[in-house]
Amino acid sequence: MKTKQREYYFDNAKFILIFLVVFGHFISPHKSNSELLYTVYNFVYTFHMPAFIMIAGFFSKGIFKEGYLKKIFKKILIPYFIFQLVYFVFYTVKNGEESFSLFDPYWTLWFLLSMVFWNVLLILFARFKHPAIMMGVALTIGVFAGYIQDIGTYLSLSRTFVFFPVFLLGFLLKKEHFYALLQPEKRIAAGVLLVSMFVSYFFFFPQEAKDWLLASSSYEELGVDVGQAAVMRLLMYGLMFIATFSFMTIVPRRKMFFTHLGGRTLYVYLLHGFIIKLFSLTPFYSLVDETGNYLVLFGLAVVVTLALSSKPIITFAQPIIELKTSLIQRFVNRNRTADAS
Repeated sequence: MKTKQREYYFDNAKFILIFLVVFGHFISPHKSNSELLYTVYNFVYTFHMPAFIMIAGFFSKGIFKEGYLKKIFKKILIPYFIFQLVYFVFYTVKNGEESFSLFDPYWTLWFLLSMVFWNVLLILFARFKHPAIMMGVALTIGVFAGYIQDIGTYLSLSRTFVFFPVFLLGFLLKKEHFYALLQPEKRIAAGVLLVSMFVSYFFFFPQEAKDWLLASSSYEELGVDVGQAAVMRLLMYGLMFIATFSFMTIVPRRKMFFTHLGGRTLYVYLLHGFIIKLFSLTPFYSLVDETGNYLVLFGLAVVVTLALSSKPIITFAQPIIELKTSLIQRFVNRNRTADAS
């Protein structure tokens, strides 16, 4: 039986994006010490999670298949609960007293909780039938969510509503829409656009604007005038979509040396936080700030991304993340083959 070939393009995109996630988290503690690093941080945060979310939406087209939601809940919620508990233990050991909350996700875990809500929202939005209406309603909710004073990290509600239009757009797009971006002239234009955006960020990006990219706070917490808030969020959406589609345009479609690692991004996403937190317990970050050698953070992000997507790490972490082990499965399959012969 012929197996379905994976799409190199999307695997390439996912690996590059997970590297940017790791890199962004490594440079986050240092961004205030360097204008260049601050620019890189804001530039990356404009599109790396939106692109990830859009790809996740694209691969949610089986939402109406029997058992799909059950599979999503099992694949996402169980690792969420496990890692929420692990982070609780980590912070308790590190900081002393901690109050455990199952529904206020630690750090990177917001994405898992939002993924569950985005898939549920897809079922509700499918009733609108027309894509333009779907997107219009989703964008409206994303804009007005910020007016809810207490919205924030609890249940990842702020990010769920703000980023849902991106997830929905990915769901509505077809493979042909992405591949239509990959014409040579469009790649050149996208590259020029991204470079121009980076340069403009260096000279004009306001300090307070970075919190808008995180999408985790209400307008009141962001300290913006009520009348300007909706316009600001719409401008954020505009920047986000421009940067995201520009990035997707320059992603290579052919098989690369890292392509096969694109299917292992969940492992990198869940595990890299602990490495970053462990580094924070050492003099490493202070040493980097003293020397100003921030390029070492780039190299470290490469090493961590490659290491956490390697087979030994996958084998070790698989029982926790996927609740299965490939070693046991191979052993069972080998016995079945032997019995059949």
